[in-house]
Amino acid sequence: MTARVLSVNTGRPVAGIINRLTGIDKHPTDEIAVFDPGPKGVGASGVQDDTVVNLRHHGGTDQAVYAVAREELDWWSADLGRELAPGTFGENLTTEGLDVDAAVVGEQWRVGSSVVLTVTGPREPCATFAAHMGVRGWVKAFAARGRTGAYLAVTQSGTIRPGDGIEVLSRPAHGLTPPEVFRAFMGDRELARKVLAERVMPDKEHAKLARKLARWEQ
Repeated sequence: MTARVLSVNTGRPVAGIINRLTGIDKHPTDEIAVFDPGPKGVGASGVQDDTVVNLRHHGGTDQAVYAVAREELDWWSADLGRELAPGTFGENLTTEGLDVDAAVVGEQWRVGSSVVLTVTGPREPCATFAAHMGVRGWVKAFAARGRTGAYLAVTQSGTIRPGDGIEVLSRPAHGLTPPEVFRAFMGDRELARKVLAERVMPDKEHAKLARKLARWEQ
C-alpha cells in the first residue's frame, strides 16, 4: 500500500474532559495548513485552526504536528472493543500504509507536493490523554504498548489534504525511532546512553534525559 494521509484533524478548546480546557479532542477536516509555530512556550500548534492549550508541555517547533498510523488505531480498536475514529489520539495526521513508529528521529517526509515534515520524537501519555480515552490504566497500557506515534516539525510549510502521498526523503543512520526514545525516557539505560550519544533530541530534552540517566546510575 502506498503511504498516504488518510485524515487531517484539528481540535477546538473544550471543557469537561479534565478540569481545564484542552484541545485533545480532534476531528477530521477537509485540509490543514501547517507551519512552524515557533519555540515551545511561545508557539502553539503548527496546524492552523488547531488548539494547543498547555504550552508548557505541548506545541512549539518540535511538536508542531502529531502523526499516528491508522493501523495503530485499528490495533487499539480491537484491543478495546470499540471503534477509534481518526483524531482519537489527538493526532493531526492519521496515516495509512506508513509505519509511523518505525520512522527515525530526524527523518524527513514530503507530504503531498510541497510540505516537508521532520520527525522529532515520541508522544508521552498524560492524564489528559487518559481522561479523553476514558480507559482505566490508560497511561500504563499505552506506555506498555510503546508505539507512540511521532511528533513532527514543519520544515517546509504548506497545505495537507486527505489522500496526499507521503514520501521518505531522508533517514539518519543512527536508526533511533520515537518509541526507542520513549523507552529511553522510561528507564532503558542502554537506549538512554545511545540517545544521548547521538544527540537526537532538542537541547532541553537532551538535558532532561541526561539528568534522568545520572540519577538512575547513582
